[in-house]
Amino acid sequence: MTDKGHEAYEMMVGLEVHVELATETKMFCRCSARFGDPPNSNICPICMGLPGALPQPNAEAVRLAVIAALALNCSINLRSRFDRKHYFYPDLPKGYQISQFDIPLAQGGYIEIDNPRKKIRINRVHMEEDAGKSIHAGDEITTARYSLLDFNRSGVPLIEIVSEPDIASPEEARQYLEKLQRTLAYAGVSDVKMEEGSMRVDCNISVRKKGEETRGTPCEMKNLSSFRAVTRALAYEFERQKEILEAGGNIRRETRHWDEAEEVTKLLRVKQTSDDYRYFPDPDLPPLELSREFVDEIRDNMPMLPEEIVRYYTEELGLPEYDGQVLTMDPAISRFFDECVSLGGDPKTVSNWIMVELLGYMKDKGIPYDEIPVSAEHFVSMLNLIEDGLISGKIAKDVLVSVIETGKAPEVIVKEKGLEQISDEETLAKIVDEVIANNQSVVEEIKGGKDKAFGFLVGQVMKMTKGKANPAKVNDLLRQRLSEMM
Repeated sequence: MTDKGHEAYEMMVGLEVHVELATETKMFCRCSARFGDPPNSNICPICMGLPGALPQPNAEAVRLAVIAALALNCSINLRSRFDRKHYFYPDLPKGYQISQFDIPLAQGGYIEIDNPRKKIRINRVHMEEDAGKSIHAGDEITTARYSLLDFNRSGVPLIEIVSEPDIASPEEARQYLEKLQRTLAYAGVSDVKMEEGSMRVDCNISVRKKGEETRGTPCEMKNLSSFRAVTRALAYEFERQKEILEAGGNIRRETRHWDEAEEVTKLLRVKQTSDDYRYFPDPDLPPLELSREFVDEIRDNMPMLPEEIVRYYTEELGLPEYDGQVLTMDPAISRFFDECVSLGGDPKTVSNWIMVELLGYMKDKGIPYDEIPVSAEHFVSMLNLIEDGLISGKIAKDVLVSVIETGKAPEVIVKEKGLEQISDEETLAKIVDEVIANNQSVVEEIKGGKDKAFGFLVGQVMKMTKGKANPAKVNDLLRQRLSEMM
């Protein structure tokens, strides 16, 4: 297909994001919802769907779901309903899933992305329970010789966030998901760890010729567990559907699997419609009725979301917009920054050292954001040593690494390693004089107007003092001595 042919098509993407709620117990029973326990150790007759076992909604899950919906600018339905969604999954022991169909918890929200600036509409947020987990031999769904089933996840409370098909590119999908993940993390409703299955994405993508008003036939890709997988799967599926349309074919409504190794989508099954799921109200659960007072109390006590925090950092603390965005990448980072500032750290200085040195170290070592390896007290103490002139910024970088790796206070490390900055003018003057005497050709260049040569002399002083000389005083003494020689 020519580039011109490719440009004649556009994609429309809607995302269904499943998010596990941060409750201690499951949605309809008291089994632990903890991740990582031995297989099939957190199960009971209710989450296994045994005869006579009656479900009871988890009040904390309802509260967290309302918080999530409000954070996503949704309207809360004070009366919603639990339904049974019937379909066969090997890891769904009841043969049906308790979900919400035509009367969800919330509707009509949005997320705003930045590039391009646009709102991605959210159709609905509804509550449901998770299914178990299948472990496929060889980790290949389509060719596995057998599968093992772990029902610990069965019954864990979920919200499903369904967007309208407003997403027009893989990049927009990535921005939407990053914004969604960050918002829910700050709202405190989930740890949204995709690597642990706390956040999973289904993509519905259709392709049509530009200018057409009707949406093309959508295909769904299930259970994508990384932003990279989402963007690559969408890009591949866009090309696949375009080629079919360009050849005069028709797109079939399908559910497809993204093969990470081959970077292709593969057919799983012909896509079912809502009628095939045979929804009906769950006879064991009454309608979910919330009071206006309950919702208003949650709204009045909502945690600060990233946009609000960025506004506070820029307007109240005077930080650049860029700093605010970096510091709010994860709640753990902004909490650490806030603690440092509360201990007396200068906001901009703290921000610089977090963004460059601390996050750089964590990235190199593969340390997750929620495991910041230094206390705020030690971090601020190190910055105070720089401000007091006891160590240089260059030496402070090494001190920070030592603090992280030993757990010792920065003052102790500086003393043990003899890293105190040399600020005594008499001592520094002798070193400056020696450097000038040993580099007369450089001095002549400076006299001749080559100001850049001045930095060489500064470097020689720092080299002789092993980086411990006070840079400001070195600069002053050098300029004074050279001025006397002019």
